Amino acid sequence: MTEQNTSRPGRTRPAARRAPRRAGPGHGRHPWRMSFLASAAVIAAALTVAACGSSSPSTAASAPPGAVSGAAVSGSALKTTTISGAAVLTNAQGFALYWFAPDTATASKCSGGCARIWPPVNGPATAGPGVPGTLSTIARSDDTTQATYDGHPLYTYVGDTHPGQANGNGINASGGLWHEVTASGAAAPASSPGAGGYGY
Repeated sequence: MTEQNTSRPGRTRPAARRAPRRAGPGHGRHPWRMSFLASAAVIAAALTVAACGSSSPSTAASAPPGAVSGAAVSGSALKTTTISGAAVLTNAQGFALYWFAPDTATASKCSGGCARIWPPVNGPATAGPGVPGTLSTIARSDDTTQATYDGHPLYTYVGDTHPGQANGNGINASGGLWHEVTASGAAAPASSPGAGGYGY
């Protein structure tokens, strides 16, 4: 295409080239890039909303105090078994229970090293068949609760290694005598303590 030159007849000049149109803002060579960024922003916003909506409180915070272990809350069921001819009170595992002569119906005199050898029975405890006495509890100096039977705080003995033993009966240790707990609540005759008894 040529353009007529009116200043000089017979001469023509090429048509002026038009400058390429400059892209305005937002109209770059890669329109897909802007579309991708917009989509990514929408997805990020959706994920943030979903994360906030699905968060839930910690289950650990919802557990009520003292509900971690049923045994810790309700104690153990006590039962009786015959040891050396006497009907003796035992814990649920069959280990003999003891009472300490210096104790009172409301206070234990066994703590510290004594309680490591004669572990207190956690209360409250429940009575199984053949347990006619009265069960109750006392508060210990360490803020735990101890089961009692007919006014005697209850203990086990680390010297009893198997159910059916009563190696602690008649031992004089920690400032007083230890007796196995009979179903009647009376003190059982002292038997010779097992060799290797702990005299703390």
